[in-house]
Amino acid sequence: MTSPVGTRTLGQDGLTVSSLGLGCMGMSQMYGAADRQESIATVHRALQLGVTFLDTSDVYGFGHNEELVGEAIADRRDAVQLATKFSLGQDQNGARTIDGRPENVRRCAEASLRRLGVDVIDLYYQHRVDPEVPIEDTVGAMAELVEQGKVRYLGLSEASAASIRRAVAVHPIAALQSEWSLWTRDLEVAGDGGARRDTVLEVAREHGIGIVPYSPLGRGFLTGAITSPDDFDEDDFRRNNPRFQGEAFSANLRLVDAVRDLAAEKGATPGQLALAWVLARGEDVVPIPGTKRRRYLEENVAAVAVELTSDDLARLDAIAPPGVAVGGRYASSAYAYGDSPEKVA
Repeated sequence: MTSPVGTRTLGQDGLTVSSLGLGCMGMSQMYGAADRQESIATVHRALQLGVTFLDTSDVYGFGHNEELVGEAIADRRDAVQLATKFSLGQDQNGARTIDGRPENVRRCAEASLRRLGVDVIDLYYQHRVDPEVPIEDTVGAMAELVEQGKVRYLGLSEASAASIRRAVAVHPIAALQSEWSLWTRDLEVAGDGGARRDTVLEVAREHGIGIVPYSPLGRGFLTGAITSPDDFDEDDFRRNNPRFQGEAFSANLRLVDAVRDLAAEKGATPGQLALAWVLARGEDVVPIPGTKRRRYLEENVAAVAVELTSDDLARLDAIAPPGVAVGGRYASSAYAYGDSPEKVA
């Protein structure tokens, strides 16, 4: 059956997914309170609209998100391309940990399969590269899951160009999930990895790896709906994010104003224009905007119909060149990357 939003292929081995995915994290954490029934209804509505590529992780809500997604797709597994991740956790003090050891790969995969209630995961990502474990060992263990029929395709998230090169020498990588939007264009900026100064985007494409941008709406900022830090709930992590603080917030609002002006000319919302820009970056790009409400999902899906001319794209590049956003992506840069030899802070 043809997807109403169209399909795209990730990787060289033919992982076909909807051209737009659904990030499910906010249904369990980070963005304030969520309603379980509305979250499940949002997943069901996504499938009705042809958004069949669902993204979760074992760390989202400490397993809650996988359980919720599993419940939502229990009677419609064949309609879904299901992606989840492993390697992130917390120690007893609440500090973030990364564990890429082969034994943890196997343990996490079994737990995810159980929570999701499925026999196979379509796309299994290493959530962050563990700097203490050779990526060859981690990907080798992930490849064993493919051989066992528990995973169909492998992915990396927020990996450097060097890590990508090492990973593909072990097993094909179908997708790289990294933040990419009008205000986060690090993938397009060359790192400092010695003599090789390729961008992460260039290296991924060199190896036929599809790109799965998360936060393509700038954590909701590019929708234009956020006008003050007071718009966030007390438990919304954006309250402490550098880009949403003080002078940075005010400076970034000017970017949103410029996007809003062009969106109005196109008869679109600012968020739809921002999503259309990501979709226009290539047929190997599948953004996964997150939402926990049907009305925002429906607005996002409409972005697929927004056509951008070369002049529109040039204007957006002028409005939002790499590095335009004021403030870091996270309160700690360690949350953006596991490995660091070629990262852009």
